[in-house]
Amino acid sequence: MLDKDKVAIADAVAREAGVLLGMKRGGVVTLAPDALVYDRAPVREQDMLREVALALMRFSPMVAVCEEDTVVVDVSASLRLFGGILRICHQIRKIVDAVGVSVRMSVAPTGQGAWMLAKRGRRRVLKMRSLERELDSLPYLVVPEIRRFADWFAGLGCRVLEDIRRLPRAGLKKRCSVELLDSLDRAYGLSPELYAWLDVPPTFSARVELPDRVEHAEAILFSARRLVVQLCGWLSAQQLALTHASVTLEHERGREAIEPTPIDLALAEPTWHEEHLVRLLKERLGRVELPAAVIAVRLTATKVQAAEPPTDTLFPDPGGSAEDHNRLLELLVARLGPENVLRPAPTSDHRPEHANRWVSVQDAGKPEAPPCDLPRPTWLLETPLRLMVKNHRPFYGSTLKLVSTGERIEAGWFDGDLAARDYFVAEAADKSCYWIYRERPSATSDEVRWFLHGLFG
Repeated sequence: MLDKDKVAIADAVAREAGVLLGMKRGGVVTLAPDALVYDRAPVREQDMLREVALALMRFSPMVAVCEEDTVVVDVSASLRLFGGILRICHQIRKIVDAVGVSVRMSVAPTGQGAWMLAKRGRRRVLKMRSLERELDSLPYLVVPEIRRFADWFAGLGCRVLEDIRRLPRAGLKKRCSVELLDSLDRAYGLSPELYAWLDVPPTFSARVELPDRVEHAEAILFSARRLVVQLCGWLSAQQLALTHASVTLEHERGREAIEPTPIDLALAEPTWHEEHLVRLLKERLGRVELPAAVIAVRLTATKVQAAEPPTDTLFPDPGGSAEDHNRLLELLVARLGPENVLRPAPTSDHRPEHANRWVSVQDAGKPEAPPCDLPRPTWLLETPLRLMVKNHRPFYGSTLKLVSTGERIEAGWFDGDLAARDYFVAEAADKSCYWIYRERPSATSDEVRWFLHGLFG
């Protein structure tokens, strides 16, 4: 996408050199030998137009791709949902910028009227009376059906659409065509508009080629966002939420072909929001080491489910909702890796060192119930610390006082890791509490040994 200021400067330079719209390549090169001339790619232009239309389906499923690179969106049923027409226009402009094209946008009660106003740079017309006044002042060449009769209308002294509307309809129908009258009637709201609304594909998989070879994963985010906005439009149109997606970074092809680099996105909370997906992808791209330069990116929705909009509570939790917590965990996993973001998953084992288990937050397994409801410390030492004994009492900074009844644990005979202990909650002189245990005497030793195994918060 070219910067708008640079485009304006380039247009001014071209006009000063005498280059005009519609000139052939030879004429342009003669007037401006240093000009860069690119061949049009109509197929790619149509693909780009469909990408824009798909991205705009987040506002309405009634999106149509029309002639002369036009996209018509009926947002009349979505005004309240998105906060009014001004907010919708602002969001549409952001989406089009993300796709990488420039836009000339207009709003009107009719799609045909909005299209004609957009050609002349008119912005918003919300009432039919204002629309009629604005359309009457437009040059008649904005209507495609009029252009082949332009010389005849010019000979009659017509300049704007109001002049043509004053002519007898029967004569226009006989001299021109019924399509001309139908086009005007649709623009002025005198006849219904029929559009071939865009069909939503059953699955989503989009690909974009990068403008140049990219060797840094972070630089891929701009082009990848173009795919994300299309995905969000597809999800909204299908009323789906994304749970799993895959991003494929394509490298050099041909004899020196390199296998694509896959990136899997697993979401703890189904979502269809662009901002969250872009942040998540940014974190994942920041941790990727590229084996070679990237030439293209593909985004595929691998797993989706029906979207369930969140319900608003009367008194929202100040700590955030469950969706907010899940999104935070997703960002942490993307930044640190799934092996470094863990959650407790206790197992049904009386031995604390076996019951205290941690797994990745992406592990779908459910934790088992703890073996009992007796006090358990918040922090468990990986290796129990042997305590000194003074005056037949355990000592850790100060003499420890037992403040709970004993909990006897004798298990592990079935796997060769026998544990025979008596656990107590002990209190130090500074009122801090510890979880300690006493090894039960064995047949070979009568020595009493105390160990520190956990700390209470």
